[in-house]
Amino acid sequence: QVELVESGGGLVQAGGSLRLSCVVSGRTFNTYGWFRQAPRKEREFVARISWSGHGTYYTDSVKGRFTISRDNAKNTVYLQMNSLTPEDTAVYYCGATNRATYAQPVTLVDYWGQGTQVTVSS
Repeated sequence: QVELVESGGGLVQAGGSLRLSCVVSGRTFNTYGWFRQAPRKEREFVARISWSGHGTYYTDSVKGRFTISRDNAKNTVYLQMNSLTPEDTAVYYCGATNRATYAQPVTLVDYWGQGTQVTVSS
């Protein structure tokens, strides 16, 4: 049974940092991604990484501030978020898929985590 479990969300002041973690169990996928959904908005792609640790891609609004990485030994995908702004406030979801194009945004997700809330205060 596949399971993705996110953690690391919380409340942080603008300019601060958080690191999100996503532990994946049950099977391996060729691509992992982070997504977010702000209140009254659709879920949007944030960042992706291939199982190899390469093939990263970021949405423009987080480039230079967020870093996605993975630890194969721990079956964990991370999202390091720096220089956070109130516009980053959202529920962040981890997703796994075998239907992604290398180094391109992920549009089709096979499995989702339950989400973790990130709130950035001004």
